[in-house]
Amino acid sequence: MYDIEIKNISKQYGDVIALNNINIQVRKGEIFGLIGPDGAGKTTLIRLIATLLVQNKGEIKALGYDTISQFQEIRNKLGYMPGRFSLYQDLSVIENLELFASIFGTTVEENYNLIKDIYSQIEPFKNRPAGKLSGGMKQKLALSCALIHKPELLLLDEPTTGVDPVSRKEFWEMLSKLKNMGITIFVSTPYMDEASRCDRIAFIQAGEILDIATPDEIISNFDDKLIAVKSDNKYKTLQDLKTLNTLRYVYPSGEYIHYVDSRKEYSISGIMEILEQKGNTNIELKLIEPNIEDCFMKEMMVRANERIIH
Repeated sequence: MYDIEIKNISKQYGDVIALNNINIQVRKGEIFGLIGPDGAGKTTLIRLIATLLVQNKGEIKALGYDTISQFQEIRNKLGYMPGRFSLYQDLSVIENLELFASIFGTTVEENYNLIKDIYSQIEPFKNRPAGKLSGGMKQKLALSCALIHKPELLLLDEPTTGVDPVSRKEFWEMLSKLKNMGITIFVSTPYMDEASRCDRIAFIQAGEILDIATPDEIISNFDDKLIAVKSDNKYKTLQDLKTLNTLRYVYPSGEYIHYVDSRKEYSISGIMEILEQKGNTNIELKLIEPNIEDCFMKEMMVRANERIIH
């Protein structure tokens, strides 16, 4: 059974195509991650599912209801946490929570067990204005408000953006607990490392889906020999690698450059020799295992090359 069914969805803002023929199915009770950089179309897609926007083409069903003709039925069973903190900054923590509970005809006491693990961490500050909370505490309050009416489906739009690493880790631990309670979670993020915490993920770039699978499946399908390159002058080395006629694709990744050659068989020492001839110094080359970010970059690079060829 699917809690979200997205069929041939396209969305335009004037001449700008935000989403182009998107197809996704989200299973009941899973954490589904929408992974991609800023401007890829993540927020637009989540707002369509949340019944806040209307698509130009296609159909979306959430919890079995059509997002256009049956939007009210969806909203009653939906928890939504937008990318920007959107609670009332001048109201206290408890006042915000009570307000959201009353909107859905319930009380904090009635559904306290649902938010206990999250809310208990900010309850000591329940009388503090929401605008005075730290980033991590705002995040917990926003999630508590999204959960207080016991939703069946939770939509989270880049919930950990701008939050410190410790709070990010805590947040994902909370999501795992919510999943165990039977809540379906659809979450978008620009952070590739968060993809591994999802049951399945979809890569999105420029309004198009590049791949959908489990994190392990995506990594196992990476069949290129990936080389990490380091030198005294990262920029020069990157530009020199781009001039190689055997290059398949190359991109910076942290302190290293990740390089993939178009040949099936070649020696790392041969690449080293070419870089030394071009004046690069203190060169380090090593074969490495790919991560989710490498898989995403591969999809982007290969598709970009295909567009150039055609």
